[in-house]
Amino acid sequence: MSTGLRVAIMSDETGWHTSRLKKAFRARGVEARCVDLADCRIDTTWRPHGLAIPGFGQGLPDAVFVRGIAGGTFEQVTLRLGILHALRECGVPVYNDARAIERSVDKSMTSFLLNLHGVPTPPTWASESAAFAQRVLMREAAGGRRVVLKPLFGSQGKGLRRLGTNRRDGSLAPLPSLRASGQVAYLQEYIEGGRPGFDWRVLVIGGRAVAAMKRVGGKGWIHNFAQGAACEAAPLEPQLADIAVQASHALGLDYAGVDLIPDGANASPLVLEVNGVAAWRGLQSVTQFDIATALVDDLLDRKLAAHVPTPLKTGDATRY
Repeated sequence: MSTGLRVAIMSDETGWHTSRLKKAFRARGVEARCVDLADCRIDTTWRPHGLAIPGFGQGLPDAVFVRGIAGGTFEQVTLRLGILHALRECGVPVYNDARAIERSVDKSMTSFLLNLHGVPTPPTWASESAAFAQRVLMREAAGGRRVVLKPLFGSQGKGLRRLGTNRRDGSLAPLPSLRASGQVAYLQEYIEGGRPGFDWRVLVIGGRAVAAMKRVGGKGWIHNFAQGAACEAAPLEPQLADIAVQASHALGLDYAGVDLIPDGANASPLVLEVNGVAAWRGLQSVTQFDIATALVDDLLDRKLAAHVPTPLKTGDATRY
């Protein structure tokens, strides 16, 4: 039975994930349409709200599920996030909303918020100063520690460099040029992650950890699924689940893929990254739990059900 609800799945590509989501929405009687944020626009002549969302005519969707945001120029990405901000301003529930996505995409802000909220995470430094970054590298190397240079914006384990290896003559190799990383040094202490090397991906939905896996191997010390790591089912231990939930809450995410690594020096796992537009194909391959259905249920039963429409004022008229 149709509920009459219409949802926009924001994604720059259709495929396995969007098909799963559309099937789950259909099972709930909801019409779901895939929309590329690049095709949306702010148009102040488009009455009554000034937003044009393809496939929704003069209206707006009842809710938005953010599955993917294409890369682009700084201006393009800013506009796409601006569309999500504008939808929220118009009273449309956005899952995850632009504020939360911005926090998770910017690794420096992720690290700052994790630390601020007391979530265990490796020591991290972010600066535009190459001289400062070199001092950090030298200090950490003197203490027998290595660091990882990461792009501030990036995913799937791309662009990571492990630093701190001495040259053959015993001297420390200098900090690489920051040109490839946008003249920003984002450094994080390197954590070994056990042998064989692995990390965990924990999926959090609506403030509850629902599934976990180990990502084992991959390209050297990088354990991303996209880098060839093997996915293995993992028990959702209470400590692992609790830390993942704390990380998701710190960033204000409706759903999140939280990456954690075991720390041999401490009992607590450490959060490496928090993904606000998380893929789950690898995780779905090792669990019987229907992830797409859980995401759709949380959006409809928690986020949308708790939503109170706000008046939209246009000129001298007030619309809902």
